[in-house]
Amino acid sequence: MDFDLSEEQRLLKESVDGLLNDSYDFDSRKKYRAEKGGWSKAVWGKLAEQGLLGLPFSEEDGGFGAGAVETMIVMEAMGKALVLEPYLATVVIAGGFLRHGGSAEQKAAYIPGIIDGSKTFAFAQLEKNSRYDLSDVATTAKKKGAGWVIDGEKFVVINGENADTLIVTARTSGARRDRNGIGVFLVPANAKGVGRKGYPTQDGLHAADITLTGVEVGADAAIGNPDNAIDLIERVVDDARTAMCAEAVGAMDESLKSTVEYLKTRKQFGVAIGTFQTLQHRAADMFVAVEQARSMSMFATMAADFDNAKERATAVAAAKVQIGKSLKFVGQQSIQLHGGIGMTQEAKIGHYFKRLTMIENTFGDTDYHLRRVTDAGGLI
Repeated sequence: MDFDLSEEQRLLKESVDGLLNDSYDFDSRKKYRAEKGGWSKAVWGKLAEQGLLGLPFSEEDGGFGAGAVETMIVMEAMGKALVLEPYLATVVIAGGFLRHGGSAEQKAAYIPGIIDGSKTFAFAQLEKNSRYDLSDVATTAKKKGAGWVIDGEKFVVINGENADTLIVTARTSGARRDRNGIGVFLVPANAKGVGRKGYPTQDGLHAADITLTGVEVGADAAIGNPDNAIDLIERVVDDARTAMCAEAVGAMDESLKSTVEYLKTRKQFGVAIGTFQTLQHRAADMFVAVEQARSMSMFATMAADFDNAKERATAVAAAKVQIGKSLKFVGQQSIQLHGGIGMTQEAKIGHYFKRLTMIENTFGDTDYHLRRVTDAGGLI
């Protein structure tokens, strides 16, 4: 298995790193958080101009036909910069549903808006008490003529406050936790019957709780089979987990660099604390944890091409386990080695730890994915 980047991938890495280095210093990020929806429309426009929003889409759909490795490169850079813009929600998740399950008409209607940056999306999936079970869906979609009527509630919908279109999971038949009978629907965020209550999350992003009351959509709103879309949902969510693994690696890498720099400059007893052997050992352990996470992130990225869905899912779960272990260790050590300043809003290191903590708990925490791996017969 070849983990070396191609020349084109190295150029992409240099390009996205350069863009974010110029646009995303810590002070600028504070200003972006204060904008409506909690992210910068100007930066989103720059991402579109550079072609980053069109990377995973086929050339026939107006994109660049890039794969999981290119997404990994972009997400790692975004993790380093603590990017707030809804790349995960719009390009990775919504784009994933359209690429893997969308009809030709749906692709033509929605993908151009993603690529040019004019439209953003949100994945409305989480429900009260559903935790990490993707098949735990109480929201209903009932037939009405050729279309559907959707009723239910969704919670912690990232970018839900600002999205133009919601991608909603809803049950068309069966009991609440049945795998069959679940559909995925494209719902205009301004449709009659859609209510949104937005709020900031601990990591600086924005989310919303969504209520859907008698929301009517047409037959063309369903992505894939409205009675059996769980395989599609699991595929796209595994893509999202893989992307978040890469984002976590970027955030951990930057946390380590910031911590080492602090150890070199912070003085105690007249000398830099980085000269203390015990602290050097801690930094070395952090480095090992980051590299372990990087290896597993690469493995999950390569698994995107596995033909066997079970093997692909197990690889992603294993990566999420290692990422969860590494990010907890690196985040906690970063805060402790920074001392009291690491706990303040003014210190960037605390914001990395918050984002890493949210990644660990999104689409399944470490314990959840450890059970997935063991149930599949794998070893960690």
